[in-house]
Amino acid sequence: MSYSEQVLKKFESGDIKEGNRLYGWALRKDDDDTLNSLAEELYGLGFDGKAKRIYENLLKKYPDEDTLRVNIADIEIGQGNTNDALQQLSQVKPDSDAYLQSLLVSADLYQTEELYEVSEQKLLEAEKIAPDEQVVLFALAEFYNMMQNYKKATAYYLTLIKRGILNLSSVNLVARLATAYAGMGKFETSMAYFEQIKDSDKTPDILFQQGFVYLQLKNYSSAIDMLMQLRDTNQDYVSLYPVLAEAQENNGDLDAAYKTIQEGLSYDEYNEDLFVQAARLATQLQKFDEAEHYLKKAIKINPEQMHAVVELSNLYIQQQRYWDNKDLLQPYIQENDLDPQIYWNTAVSEEHLENFKEAQTAYQNAFPFFTNNADFLHAAVYFFRQVGSDDWTVKALKAYLKLVPDDQEFNLMLEDYEENGF
Repeated sequence: MSYSEQVLKKFESGDIKEGNRLYGWALRKDDDDTLNSLAEELYGLGFDGKAKRIYENLLKKYPDEDTLRVNIADIEIGQGNTNDALQQLSQVKPDSDAYLQSLLVSADLYQTEELYEVSEQKLLEAEKIAPDEQVVLFALAEFYNMMQNYKKATAYYLTLIKRGILNLSSVNLVARLATAYAGMGKFETSMAYFEQIKDSDKTPDILFQQGFVYLQLKNYSSAIDMLMQLRDTNQDYVSLYPVLAEAQENNGDLDAAYKTIQEGLSYDEYNEDLFVQAARLATQLQKFDEAEHYLKKAIKINPEQMHAVVELSNLYIQQQRYWDNKDLLQPYIQENDLDPQIYWNTAVSEEHLENFKEAQTAYQNAFPFFTNNADFLHAAVYFFRQVGSDDWTVKALKAYLKLVPDDQEFNLMLEDYEENGF
């Protein structure tokens, strides 16, 4: 047994200390082919540094062996050494046997740098060189899937599947194809492919994705069954909880949905979106204190979680807690890109607190965003009329009557203003 074989045995068994000792002997005693194979195995096991050292030693002996350069570059990318990776790859010329491999590694590098157009160019160049190479087709499929260009992704996945290639690099291509179709909104086609996958081949990701597609198809019972199956085997798969809760809610079981979200929060206590969803369900169940608690938690995690701010503000308005609402919204009222509902809710609070100047400013700020909201315009008309702002009253009246033209009271009111020159 070679030293390299002994190294792998020790590392695989967890005896790192002895593996390190034997690794030193392997470097000194084993032949170059054996060491090259050892480097491949070590890289697969996650011992990148040890694999890189072997490749670098071999490259010194075989400076024209470009495959070694590409392997080193691949490791450098994983270690975040972009410049070193580029230096290795730049030395691989188009006439090299390793050029195709270098293009794939280069594409990976440029993806990590978010230079997606360059990455795509490298992959398309690889396709020109080897149009039938399955690794290239797979790389393009994965690239377009990542970029959410699902139409192109499905074309490449289908090409591979039609060749009988159903799994590649530990990826189930049928599931990838199904997910890509879902991304295009073609949920029936997506489900047709999901249903072709054997239960024994369904990973947690596949179970989740299929459950999500059932939800989009409004097949709530099947979505629940699929996601419950996932939950029973992978309770820490936190993405399942909001989707499962949505399916249960749409299936008419609010209590189960609420319980699901609470369970999800026990595994992901910093997920602001889960807290907002929990609050919404608590409100529907008239558990208002719990809803307030969850919304405050969401805002504490992320003060810019505007959905939580608006929901808490709505709750305060509903409970006529106008001072609490004012205190909540005060830090936000001067911000840019404000949720318009904050203006409206501020107006309501200030009006009830008889701060009419502040209420008028808030109503005026809200007005452009709610010209198609009859409830807002109805309230605005009465407010502007109350404070004697005739121009704004007429403006609100006209906007309201476009939506509710048969409102006799408001028609008479507008006629009265127009008779007086407005």
